[in-house]
Amino acid sequence: MSQLDVELSLSISLCLALSLNYQNQGQTFEVATIYFMRSLAKYIHKKINQLLCILVSNNVHPYEASELHENLQRESRVDSSYLILIFASCAIASFGLLSNSAAVIIGAMIIAPLMLPIRGLAFGASEGNAYLFRTASFAVGMGSAIAIVLAWLIGLLSGISSYESEILTRSQPNLLDLGIAIVAGFISGYGKVEPKIENSLAGTAISVALMPPLCVIGLGLAHADWYLSLGAGLLYLTNLLGITLSCMIGFFIKGYTPVHKARKGIEWVLFMTGVLVIPLTLSFISLVEQTRLQANIRRAFISETLTFKEVKLEKTETNLLTNPPEIRLTVRSKKRLTPKQVGLLEDFINKKMKANYTLIIEIPQVEEVRR
Repeated sequence: MSQLDVELSLSISLCLALSLNYQNQGQTFEVATIYFMRSLAKYIHKKINQLLCILVSNNVHPYEASELHENLQRESRVDSSYLILIFASCAIASFGLLSNSAAVIIGAMIIAPLMLPIRGLAFGASEGNAYLFRTASFAVGMGSAIAIVLAWLIGLLSGISSYESEILTRSQPNLLDLGIAIVAGFISGYGKVEPKIENSLAGTAISVALMPPLCVIGLGLAHADWYLSLGAGLLYLTNLLGITLSCMIGFFIKGYTPVHKARKGIEWVLFMTGVLVIPLTLSFISLVEQTRLQANIRRAFISETLTFKEVKLEKTETNLLTNPPEIRLTVRSKKRLTPKQVGLLEDFINKKMKANYTLIIEIPQVEEVRR
């Protein structure tokens, strides 16, 4: 048993003994309690350090650390290859977003040029290497700026007046996106120093994309849609900080960065990520609210109202920015719907959701042609 374990045991025994005679030893009991809490804090700190020693590998040869540093330094430089990848990835992602093609967008995700300097940024921040950190930050910043400008130009030249779901969905990030970024970023950083999982890096690049949100920022600017650009910017920052944080943790676990060096960088990234958690949480709450709303609308159409059983629901859109919030339904119906029927459905939804919504139903013209 170590000296710290003995100290904790003695403090517990002292507190228990004094608690039996608390009225006579009130002041002494308070002192013993303070002593106990200090001993407990030291004990917990020791156990955490022991756990970290078990989890963290410290068997990194200086040559391996030097080789990793050189590789990350090389990957973080802005050269012709990096710029070509930025242009190609941005162009593919922008065309895929405009054509609403998920397959094309995935092709841009696989290229993932920004993932390389982000790993260098994470390693430089955790190791306290100012030169590597500045080099990687410049590469990330330049690549991001080029992507936004190029996507803005493509958006202006395309002449497309409205955007589809692949663009709109990237303007509403939430806590789920942060979770994806953290897990995928950890695999990216860990895979850099663990050859066994290196082949999975393409999958992580697909799961947490950096280029599509940047392209959505540019496309939003092309339409002067500030809400779209701000939402995509929040998604980009979420992915950037999530990847950086988890890469730093991955390098730390593998023993490439010591605790006293990694702690400050991780704390700063944790703080900035914590700031992002506030809007991401609000967005997640909104997502849950919309899911409940759509479920109640489908239930109303399928089973709980007689009027709308013969009406086919095609699309549901919600606008929570208006006051009161609007629900816009696109339906197919052979019969004409009256304002009274719409009002009854609106009352039913408001009762289920315990909120006040304005319901608008759109019925495109349906014409049957038979032989």
